[in-house]
Amino acid sequence: MAYEAKNVSPTSKAEESDPDALLSPPTDARPEPGLNGKPVRWYDADRTESYTRIAPFQEGHDTSVEFFYKPITLTALGFGLAALSYVAMTQDVLEEGRDKRRVGAYAAVVSFLMFSMIQFRDGPFIRPHPAFWRAILGINLLYELALVFLLFQDLNSARRMMTLLDPSLNRPLPEKSYAENCELTPQNIWDAIDIFCLAHALGWFGKAMILRDYWFCWILSIAFEFAEYSLQHQLANFAECWWDHWILDVLVCNWLGTYLGMKTCQYLEVKPYEWRGLRQTRGLRSKARRVLSQFSPHDWTAFKWEGTASFLHYLIVVLLLAVFLAAELNPFYLKSLLWMEPDHPIVILRLAGVFLCALPAVRELYQYINNPRKAKRMGQHVWLLLATILTELLVITKWSKGQFTEPLPLYVRWAWMIGGILLVLYPAIRFGAPSVRKYVGKQKQKRKGKGKGKKAQ
Repeated sequence: MAYEAKNVSPTSKAEESDPDALLSPPTDARPEPGLNGKPVRWYDADRTESYTRIAPFQEGHDTSVEFFYKPITLTALGFGLAALSYVAMTQDVLEEGRDKRRVGAYAAVVSFLMFSMIQFRDGPFIRPHPAFWRAILGINLLYELALVFLLFQDLNSARRMMTLLDPSLNRPLPEKSYAENCELTPQNIWDAIDIFCLAHALGWFGKAMILRDYWFCWILSIAFEFAEYSLQHQLANFAECWWDHWILDVLVCNWLGTYLGMKTCQYLEVKPYEWRGLRQTRGLRSKARRVLSQFSPHDWTAFKWEGTASFLHYLIVVLLLAVFLAAELNPFYLKSLLWMEPDHPIVILRLAGVFLCALPAVRELYQYINNPRKAKRMGQHVWLLLATILTELLVITKWSKGQFTEPLPLYVRWAWMIGGILLVLYPAIRFGAPSVRKYVGKQKQKRKGKGKGKKAQ
């Protein structure tokens, strides 16, 4: 669930002419370091003087629980080094973990994530804690670095490397098709219901929480089914019965997940929020409720993408749709190329990780598009997630050479060609034609003005 601060982004810089700034109380001037222009030695510094009270550049946090927002960088460093020294120097621990290289790799990952939690910039969300979303950004960065490394490996080497994570991998898997018996009977429909139906519903619940728009989710749902039709000559598990595509997937699972997700968004949009601190809360039940509310949004922003409002909005919505489709299709190709089952933990972790990364990323993108006065540049979450999805595409493109030999069917080419023409034709009519009419009208007015001027002379 997204935990966010309303209209606040550390990647943005408010303009001095912001009307909200005029209504806020004046803040104290930032104190100058040193005393009378001279540096102060640490052992001579008076900690009560103003020159020692320099606030960090980011102070936008949830002040209702002050204890969890006190800086503990040195304390975390001490605990981290103590844990590393215990694992590295205690012989019995190393004997339990037979592969010391794996233990060292895990320790390096944990150390990097600790640095991410402490030193990375804050994102748009502050619940349950900004450090949680910094760790998510660190996980995304680690995954991106792993993809960059895999990009320079061949497919067979990558399959062998995956055995370091799971020795049961690097074994060919049989292709499974879901289009063997496509008669529309209650028995066939019942046989098609499995755990993946629940996964479909949960996935679309998450997409609704990310996009927060009914129409966007419906367009994405239908576009994904068309993508399955287009790519079933490469991946056998994309071959499904027509009622599996449009009844079970779109009308049942996808609709149920989207409906519940949007209802949750509507509830969070109108929910009354309290920012009372834990100390100000009295009673055990009230304190327990306050602790649980730490895992709910600080406040909520509804998304209105308005893809037909302007050409920029239309372009952003189309590009976002393409990125979401790529993020949906990439795991199917990766698990097929690396010989992984759909329920393998690595596949599930990838899906969960992209979901958590997409929550702040789409929030940053929405603010970047709709509030350009405050969002001066693209946020770190959306930038890194975009790089991750595109790197996955590069890896899949490289490894797919010689793997999918069947050519693209002619009807699929014609379908995508017609779809591309419509994507170009709509903005040309919706935005281009009115702009041309306005330009022609202005030119006619200029000519009339020049003609009147000549007659007057």
